[in-house]
Amino acid sequence: MTSEEAKKIIETLLFVSEKPLSLERIKEILEVFEKDTISTLIEELKNEYQQNNRTFTVEEVGGGYRLATDSFYGPWIRKLFKMDRRDRLTMPSMETLSIIAYKQPITKSEIEAIRGVNVDGVLKNLLERNLTRITGRKEIMGRPFLYGTTREFLIHFGLNSLEDLPGLKEFSEEEIELGKKQLIDIEKEKQNETQNLTQKD
Repeated sequence: MTSEEAKKIIETLLFVSEKPLSLERIKEILEVFEKDTISTLIEELKNEYQQNNRTFTVEEVGGGYRLATDSFYGPWIRKLFKMDRRDRLTMPSMETLSIIAYKQPITKSEIEAIRGVNVDGVLKNLLERNLTRITGRKEIMGRPFLYGTTREFLIHFGLNSLEDLPGLKEFSEEEIELGKKQLIDIEKEKQNETQNLTQKD
């Protein structure tokens, strides 16, 4: 492994790590470089970012290194993540969405029968956010609307298709809770990635 290759690997590790990486940890991963050499490579990265007028650099914090954005861009980054916080789903939304995801196409009354509460407001919010859509009408008395998920739903939860949803059989109460938990876990993972980026402010 050349020094240039090692530098690219260090850059990648700093980019994906949730926490600052110590020289010792980087050394364990690279295996073939000593801490002094790794420290030199990190300094080279910092100099390259500065020379190329990049919006981020490497900073040393908490006994390790991490990528961090220039403080100049802090106001815009804070605005972005304030908006993201407003975009987070409430627990009633997560519960309703998990039912729709696994039972679609499904009517409002069927969702309410499973949840045991009125879902008018929640459904309206999910429709407005384009996480659910009306897919047609059920051919029964009154021809109620049928609801399903959207492409935006897949994007939001990092899924390629509905086939990527964890498999569940016919819903029992426990399985509904499991489905909700799985979507919440995906949502939390997404929020953790957002927090990682916030750390670079």
